[in-house]
Amino acid sequence: MNMAEYHEEDRMALNFKQDLTAVFGHPVAENPTQVMAEAAYVHHDLNWRYLTVEVLPEDLPAAVAGARAMGFGGFNLTIPHKVAVIPHLDGLGESAEVIGAVNCVVRRGEKLIGENTDGRGFLESLREVIDPRGARVTMIGAGGAARAIAVELALAGATSVTIINRSEKRGAELVEYLQNRLDCEVTRAPWSSAISVPNGTDVLINATSIGLYPDVTGCPPVDFTSVPKDTVVADVIPNPPRTPFLEGAAKRGCRTIDGLGMLINQGRIGITYWTGVNPDPTVMRTALEAVFAD
Repeated sequence: MNMAEYHEEDRMALNFKQDLTAVFGHPVAENPTQVMAEAAYVHHDLNWRYLTVEVLPEDLPAAVAGARAMGFGGFNLTIPHKVAVIPHLDGLGESAEVIGAVNCVVRRGEKLIGENTDGRGFLESLREVIDPRGARVTMIGAGGAARAIAVELALAGATSVTIINRSEKRGAELVEYLQNRLDCEVTRAPWSSAISVPNGTDVLINATSIGLYPDVTGCPPVDFTSVPKDTVVADVIPNPPRTPFLEGAAKRGCRTIDGLGMLINQGRIGITYWTGVNPDPTVMRTALEAVFAD
């Protein structure tokens, strides 16, 4: 091979195309998924990028069509798109079908398939602290995250799930939805200015957006004196990782789980769906902790 042929072969080997992934949401600027995803891509030498994209509800169909046209490997959905995206996809995976919400879209051939990794991500985080089998769970919130977590907890053997939500109508709808699909007991408890946690609660979860940046002082109105001290208290909010909700639980003496664990685990599952690589969760958490430390 002469020098000219060598340089031509080297030039042809260059590849400036990157595989794209993203999160679509509104608001979305506070979503830190990009930090951990790109840290994983770099660590595993993957030529992939992750974008944080503001998508208004009325623009969601166009955003999905754009991702399809540009060959995105997949994308995440956050508030308020997890249910609204379903009609714009080609199908649902088993978890998303049962849960009725999508947080992760995966390109499989020419099709965009909706999956749900929220509940599985939370479950993996919870299992580091407590076995959910036989657990009595109280959930604050009735959105997509609450639905996903409730389904996964029930499938993992939780005895009961109690839903507490600001909107009585939405809470009742979720309870009915879960009762028709799950074997465990599903009930509803009232929202009040001082929420009393039901007796016997083993796991208390904030699955609302209360406390999410920039609402860093927000906290569901829980009467922490009603929370048994051996209760495991978890928050799904990753930004900030240490919410007033978790601070109140810690002062009560409860074991706490921050939202970074759920975020990292569901993100790891999503990256595996997209790239085929099972990323190192330590790398992902280190990147997030560095950002929040700053």
